[in-house]
Amino acid sequence: MDDQALDCLIIGGGPAGLTAAIYLSRFHLRVRVVDEGRSRAGWIPCTRNVPGFPDGIAGEELLDRMRAQAEKYGVAFTRSRVTRLDRAEDGFTAEWGAGTATARAILLATGIRNRRPDMDEELHDEGLARGLIRYCPICDGFEVTDRKVGVIGSGSHGVAEAVFLRSYTADVTLIAPGEAHSLSADDQARLRDHAILALDGPARGVALQENCIVVETAQGHHAFDSVYPALGSDIHSELAEQVDVATNGETGCISVDSHQRTNVPGIYAAGDVVIGLDQISHAMGEGGVAATTIRNDLAKRAPLDR
Repeated sequence: MDDQALDCLIIGGGPAGLTAAIYLSRFHLRVRVVDEGRSRAGWIPCTRNVPGFPDGIAGEELLDRMRAQAEKYGVAFTRSRVTRLDRAEDGFTAEWGAGTATARAILLATGIRNRRPDMDEELHDEGLARGLIRYCPICDGFEVTDRKVGVIGSGSHGVAEAVFLRSYTADVTLIAPGEAHSLSADDQARLRDHAILALDGPARGVALQENCIVVETAQGHHAFDSVYPALGSDIHSELAEQVDVATNGETGCISVDSHQRTNVPGIYAAGDVVIGLDQISHAMGEGGVAATTIRNDLAKRAPLDR
C-alpha cells in the first residue's frame, strides 16, 4: 500500500461515523468520510434525547455541527456512495463514483433504512417534518403523551410497538399495513390487555390536516395526531458482504465484538448497522469505541510516534 493511503476510511456520515471521524482525526490519523447524505438522523425535525440540547436540535443541524468539528481537525469528506470494497495488500480499496481510496482500516457506519408506509412521498416527507409521522417511540414517545396515535404494523413487531406507546397515551390504534391483521392468540391477548384497538388494512396515508394525519383503512378513514410505521428496516450491509464480513443470521446486522471489530481484521462497524439500540447517543458511543480500537490496532502494526 502506498504512503498516501488513509489510516481509516469511514463509510457513512451519521452520528457513529462522524464521532469516529472526530476521534480518529484527533489521534493524528489520516481519515476520509464517504457519505451519500442519507443518514436517518437527518430526517429528525427535532430530537430532544441528545444530551446537552435541552430545547432539542434538528437532526441535520446536529450532523452539520459534527461535520464542522471533524473538518476542524482535518477530516476529508466526499459526498458519494461507496459501491465496491476489496481487500488489498496491507489493507483495503474502496470505489465510489469517480473516486477510489486505499486504507489500512475501514469503519462501516452505513446504517439502516426504515421501510415506509404506503403514501405519497411528498405527503410522507411533509408529515415527517411536522411530527405527524414518527419512526422512533424511544426518541420521541414523550412528544405524543396523551395524544391519539396510530401504529401501522402487524404481527409481534407491530404489537410490541403499540404496547410500548401505550405507556405514553391511552389512545393507541394498531393498523394492518396489508389486507388484514395476522396476530397470534398471545398478541391478540396483549392488545386486549392494553386496550389497544386493532384495525384491518390496507393502511394508506391519504391527507395531512392542520394538526393530524388521515389514514385510510378497511374500516374507514381515521385521523391521528401522529402515526408510527412499524414496518421493519433494511440493513445496509452490502459492502460487508463483499469482503466476507459476518452478519447476524436473524437480523442481517453486522456482527462485532465488544470493541466494534468484525471477523475480518482491519474492518470495524458501528451504529445502526450493528445490532443494538438504534439511538443517536448509542451510535456515538460505538463510534468512539470503534475509533479508539482502530487507533490501538494500527499502533500494534506500526508505531504512531510523532
